[in-house]
Amino acid sequence: MRETDYLGADRLSALGDTAVLVVDACRWRKPIAPVQAIVIGIDREGTLPAIDEQAFDVLLTVCNGAPRPWLSLEPENFDKNVAKISAAAEANPIAATIGAQILRLASGLNLRDALQVESLAYSTLLGGTEFRRWQDTTKRGAPIAVSADPVVFLRDGNQITLKLNNPQNRNAMSATMRDALYEALANILDDPTKPEVILTGEGKCFSTGGSLPEFGTAHDLAAAHVTRSLHSCATALDALGDRAAVRFHGACIGSGIEIGAAAYRRIATPEAWFQLPELDMGLIPGAGGTATIARAIGRHRTMWMFLSGKRIGASQALEWGLVHVIENQR
Repeated sequence: MRETDYLGADRLSALGDTAVLVVDACRWRKPIAPVQAIVIGIDREGTLPAIDEQAFDVLLTVCNGAPRPWLSLEPENFDKNVAKISAAAEANPIAATIGAQILRLASGLNLRDALQVESLAYSTLLGGTEFRRWQDTTKRGAPIAVSADPVVFLRDGNQITLKLNNPQNRNAMSATMRDALYEALANILDDPTKPEVILTGEGKCFSTGGSLPEFGTAHDLAAAHVTRSLHSCATALDALGDRAAVRFHGACIGSGIEIGAAAYRRIATPEAWFQLPELDMGLIPGAGGTATIARAIGRHRTMWMFLSGKRIGASQALEWGLVHVIENQR
């Protein structure tokens, strides 16, 4: 594989015969020609060999409690779990390999630029066959009812609380809620008194992410990218610096973690859990996750969350650095 030439690299892609490479981490060397295929490095012995981590998209080991960028899997289920994420990538190879490429690119960019790259890729995938297949096979229901105040703004002295406020729909991030949140954050950024802000969610969970009935409703995908960039809540939250905090509770899915991960301080309640479900839809995270989550936990573990679609509990999120502290709801 080391001698793969540029023409030969074509097959190591979503349009070739190999979208996923599962390789022995200690023996693998990055090919001379760049490949689009996802490279999953495995450590069956649990020795955590010295490697060039940039040559891999995911690193899996049987070593318990392995440090970043490795992800520890139970030895008895190791092969089964490797097969599952490989199958998930092969089911939507274009979205999966583009996700890997965006994560590779984002690791060398500042947050704002990384979010721009993600948005461009996301708009591209909205026009793809994998997303269209999901649309054709998924019942998404009617558009959800949106609260008259989708984001509640409360101020006490120099402390502002922003509360996602559509609990009957689990704070699904509709376009209306996203725009209201961005407007609130923009107003705080423009406030000369420089207040502190904490972002929370009303009801049983922080947010279950994008409103499913709205997926695929944008007809002008170029304009959708421009809108997504102009109203990037992750960019605004990051711009607040150490004045911004978020409190996660319950389900934090898709944009329900991607936006909040941009906050300087991230708090979770003990029952909070986190998930990236976009690959099953033929998409990548589109609210900032390839940049915000990767900045918090590294691109290799972010890629694993993306490929596996598995839930991460509060304790694991704390261990990885996705959140900074676990506190009971107050």
